[in-house]
Amino acid sequence: MPEPDVLVIGGSLAALCAAIAARRAGASVRLAELAPRSLRGGNARHGRNFRIMHPAPTPFSPGRYDGDEYLAELHRAAEGRNDPALSRELVVRSADIVSWLAAQGVGFQRADDGLLPVSRRTSFFLGGGKAMVNALYHTAERLGVAIGYDSGATELRITDGALRQVMLHTPAGTRMLRPRTTIVCCGGAQADLAGLRPFWGEAADAFIIRGVPYADGAVLRGLIAQGVATAGVPGACHLVAVDARSPPVDGGIVTRVLGIPAGIVVDRDARRFHDEGGDVGPTRYAVWGRKVAEQPGRIAWLILDAEGERQVPPLLFPPLRAATIPDLAALAGLDAAALAGTVAGFNAALRGEGDAGHTVGLAPAKTRHARPLLIPPFAAIPIRPGITFTCFGVKVDARARVLMTDDTPIPNLFAAGMIMAPNILGTGYLAGAAMAISAVFGRLAGDEAARHVRA
Repeated sequence: MPEPDVLVIGGSLAALCAAIAARRAGASVRLAELAPRSLRGGNARHGRNFRIMHPAPTPFSPGRYDGDEYLAELHRAAEGRNDPALSRELVVRSADIVSWLAAQGVGFQRADDGLLPVSRRTSFFLGGGKAMVNALYHTAERLGVAIGYDSGATELRITDGALRQVMLHTPAGTRMLRPRTTIVCCGGAQADLAGLRPFWGEAADAFIIRGVPYADGAVLRGLIAQGVATAGVPGACHLVAVDARSPPVDGGIVTRVLGIPAGIVVDRDARRFHDEGGDVGPTRYAVWGRKVAEQPGRIAWLILDAEGERQVPPLLFPPLRAATIPDLAALAGLDAAALAGTVAGFNAALRGEGDAGHTVGLAPAKTRHARPLLIPPFAAIPIRPGITFTCFGVKVDARARVLMTDDTPIPNLFAAGMIMAPNILGTGYLAGAAMAISAVFGRLAGDEAARHVRA
């Protein structure tokens, strides 16, 4: 295995963009993907769109989405905990990331084809995340990037302010490398549920890992132990309401429970615990993921009648269905009298119609989209919290260089993707922003790593 100019640790979107950018800049590049080839691509395999700035309509994004609006939404999502310089870097560089990716073989969905929701803020991949990942791997291979699967860094050794050695595990064994530069793009620690227990207690054991099981945080912990500065909050993570019957890992976006505003959500005691109409924007999935994580047993049920179920998009698994509420309770393992009482009390408290439908005198209230549950068959969907990513990573500068705790950059160590995204997102969530961070800072890190090699 020859010593590369640039070693990229990881195999998702950020890693691929970094590898391609560095290789196009003339550096020799090795990419180490911990997953087998069949599961390559990390969580990007399940992605579908980027959040991008565009001052005018494009074939892939209608209308306009200017930089000030993007920055304001980032700041709000991060609750003010985002780095202003890095946030601006993301926004400015996002303006041409679609054209750059298209030049690397990635296809994008036209905004006027009627196949996907119209989005002024984002552009959608043609064929989804897996098609995007496959296209980037094809380009990387064609350019001469050396790709190793089932390969991951077990140790990065920092001495005298620089990265000196990388211990790399491969199918042929573990060996020590001395790359001139290294880019870490190996994600956060969402697959390390044991590492989340000190913060979440037994709730962590109920988390369903929506992405691949390889983002275990080992590289992140090793860097922190050597004095690398951090961004974000330990233990913080992005939780989403997912179907409790989902695979324990790698289920992706299709596991998400849709249609919560169309019904009511009850806990294991058949009692409502939050306003189902309170948030109907893209953040509603994260709201419900956290709320379910706070409930006894970390389980909840979405209850719908036939009219409500018609409003729900197709699901990964069919709901449980029954002709009566007590029969539905029996199928779901809920107390029949308690569920019947909850539904009856909800129906009695309704006022108004349509989007303005709401409850009066009920705690918690349902403030919008409230309508009675009357039409059989009734349906129930079990919900658990699904973890997408963690919100704790390494601190970087505007050149994507990893910083030590005194803010001194490590000149030959760069980071991109979710391992540094908390610099911009904090503990928040903004649809399409994580994918944009991965692509933008992956490309930036690759360019900067190659520049360091040439210096």
